[in-house]
Amino acid sequence: MGELGRWSLLLSAVVLLYMIAASAYGAWKGNRRWIMSGRRAAVAAAGLASLASLSLIGLLVTGDFRYEYVADYTSRDLGILYRISAFWGGNQGSLLLWLWVLTLYTVVVTFARSEGHEHFQPYVTATLGVVSLFFSVVLNTVAKPFQLLPFTSVDGAGLNPLLQNPGMTIHPLTLYLGYIGFSVPFAYGMAAVFTGRADAAWLRVTRRWSLVAWLFLSMGILYGARWAYEVLGWGGYWSWDPVENASLLPWLTATAFIHSSIVQERKGTLKIWNVALVILTFTLTIFGTFLTRSGIFWSVHAFSNGPLGAVFLTFIAFVLVAAFGLLAWRWPLLKSTAAPIAPVSKESSFVLNNVLFVSLTFAVLWGTVFPVISQGLIGRQMVVGPPFFNTVAAPLAVALVLLMGIGTVVAWRHSTVRRVAASLMTPFFLTLPALAVFIALGIREGAVLAALGSIVFVGAITLREFTSGTAARMRLTGESAPRALVRLVGQQRRRYGGYLVHLAVLLIVLGIVVSGSYSEQKQVVMKPGDMVTIGPYQLTLLGSATRDEPGRAVVYSQLLVQKSDQSLGILQPEDWYFLNGSQPAPQVAIRSTPIDDLYVVMAGMDATQGKVLFEIHRNPMLSWIWYGGYLLVAGTLISLWPARSAFQEVGRVEMPGVEVRP
Repeated sequence: MGELGRWSLLLSAVVLLYMIAASAYGAWKGNRRWIMSGRRAAVAAAGLASLASLSLIGLLVTGDFRYEYVADYTSRDLGILYRISAFWGGNQGSLLLWLWVLTLYTVVVTFARSEGHEHFQPYVTATLGVVSLFFSVVLNTVAKPFQLLPFTSVDGAGLNPLLQNPGMTIHPLTLYLGYIGFSVPFAYGMAAVFTGRADAAWLRVTRRWSLVAWLFLSMGILYGARWAYEVLGWGGYWSWDPVENASLLPWLTATAFIHSSIVQERKGTLKIWNVALVILTFTLTIFGTFLTRSGIFWSVHAFSNGPLGAVFLTFIAFVLVAAFGLLAWRWPLLKSTAAPIAPVSKESSFVLNNVLFVSLTFAVLWGTVFPVISQGLIGRQMVVGPPFFNTVAAPLAVALVLLMGIGTVVAWRHSTVRRVAASLMTPFFLTLPALAVFIALGIREGAVLAALGSIVFVGAITLREFTSGTAARMRLTGESAPRALVRLVGQQRRRYGGYLVHLAVLLIVLGIVVSGSYSEQKQVVMKPGDMVTIGPYQLTLLGSATRDEPGRAVVYSQLLVQKSDQSLGILQPEDWYFLNGSQPAPQVAIRSTPIDDLYVVMAGMDATQGKVLFEIHRNPMLSWIWYGGYLLVAGTLISLWPARSAFQEVGRVEMPGVEVRP
């Protein structure tokens, strides 16, 4: 099985090289036979990558400890689920996953059927082939997943205890699907620039790819935050860790690209800007991979260091020089011939939106790499911590939230300040009593009030889009409110799916602001019968005990949770001690409600005296972050859902005053 995987990887490099050459030659000569040969080579490359990947999974599942990767990331006592997830739990396996998914994406893209696709297809196939070839060469040289050990190990080292969590079977996979997915818009962007056809055609072809990649990346970030919250045991979900930042950076530029592409589709402007954004997004996905493998940053998310950092840095430099060099070469052909953007218009709001997103990207990138820059300049690393990122990100985030609402009411092409202000008066006056309520509840901090006021203001604007459209449909059709709302969203999925995503962002920001501003924390030593109070809760230690499980010993404590003398149940935090000598892993106990989370970690124990050290957190409204994540997924899926054909549009009604968007 290992030999099958090794030879499949070797052959994949040869086939990918042929795929690039055949596609490029076919495009140059206009020879369809060569283009088709390149397509068939894409299928062969995907098949070989699949064979290599399934071979490695087979080795992991069967526990073949002759192989270094299997011995490093599995053990005999590891469950089948975690043996499979070990495929992307290590360096070589995660790179093989990248190659596998990218070659499968290439097959789907190569044989897709859509308007404008045929003109770009051979260039897209060749570009994706270059990226795939890079990963294939890396896997065949400096990151070999089928490397044999000089001896046969009796047992393996096992998977990192922090990765033995159901969330970690999902988080890396969704993150990689997002990262890799942005290769497709990048390839189409390069094809559009090379052919001199950077009109809206390539954006229409790649719109769904961009949204799918953005959705997976969003899910990866959210699952990662939840994993950090539930597993790492420090009471938070985001620490501005370098690798966390690496996943946020392409998300920011991709979000900017998705918004600005709407302007190009409708008005034919921002051509060069959109190509630049898609180059940056793709490059930042590779940069994120570089950060996890370079060894220049410490991170709980990072793999061990080695020669891969220099290899990825070289590839990043190649991509930037080649892509922006191509853009500079075709610059005269890409200049927009559309009318200038009016200062007060939806187009200008999108441009400002992009400026804010790119500014936030630069700030996060600078804070992430500054320790390395300072090391090179002054010989020591100057640490940039959460205070810097919070100080920079908070005002930009509030500005983006406000613009998200204001941009909704601004008209295309041209509007006036008076007209926009008139549209915002009702949401503004709804915000004032909400602010009064916040102040009555004891919220006095100006920054928190500004953030909460912005959330209410933009939420009122966004919800009005649903209520006004539903009311208009009810008047015209006599439908009930629920039916009218469903039909309204169903007919204009892209528009209202986007509004649902906006509402999801508001929920996420609400959870971040409230939990970050009003969380409580206590560290206490308790013995059985002791009670501690945090917020409205009383926790009483009932006792502690141990139990044995396969591969580990478990120490746990039970705490009775009460509120106003009413029992709310028992929380049971645990510590897992692994028999293979791995570091103990805390298992957090969480009682989560929409109002707050009660979060308990066992931080230490004195068995001789029966005392236990606990860290207890109360995080108000933190669960709203996860609620917002669910709504974000739903809204994106609605935007992605294919429109029904005309003869299926039963009950379709065009409503005056309600804009129908493609």
